[in-house]
Order: sequence, then structure tokens, then C-alpha cells
Amino acid sequence: MSPYALVLPLLLSATQDPMRVLDGNAREQQAVRQAVQQGRYVPLETVVRDALKRYPGKLLEVELDDDTYEIEILAPNGKVMELDYDARNGRLLKMEED
Repeated sequence: MSPYALVLPLLLSATQDPMRVLDGNAREQQAVRQAVQQGRYVPLETVVRDALKRYPGKLLEVELDDDTYEIEILAPNGKVMELDYDARNGRLLKMEED
């Protein structure tokens, strides 16, 4: 697992702030914030906004693992979608139904 692995169990609605951190190591969180400030990673809210636009629903979880944001969304039909984005450029890498 990446030293920047950061689990953000958000369990938020689409209208809440996606950067709200409920769990995770403070040092890892700071390293990720620094990577965003230095332009090495795109801001989390950018990819969360795109994911929710593609699959409206309830944001369940966001994880940063090996330079990939992994986003899980619970759709109104009860299905869970997982979208993976490259954290360095925000490009959607894959979508799958979980």
C-alpha cells in the first residue's frame, strides 16, 4: 500500500463537503494536502464532483492508494459504483459496479 494511502469514509450526501475527513492518519493526510498544494495531485473535490456527476447518489468512501483516488457511490437503485481516478491528473481510469 502506498505511504499516502488515505481512507476517507465519508458517508456523505452529494451536498456535503467531500473533503471532510472522518478517519485516517494525520501525517498521511498532511502529506496528501501538501501534494495537492504542490500540484502533484488534483484536489479530491474535483474528482468527487466528476464521479457524482457521472453517477448521482450517496458518496460512500474515498481512498487514495498508489496515486489513485478510488471512489464508491451508492446509486439510488442500490448498486455500488466504484470509479478510479489518477490522482496526478484527475483522469478517470476505470468504472465498475461493485
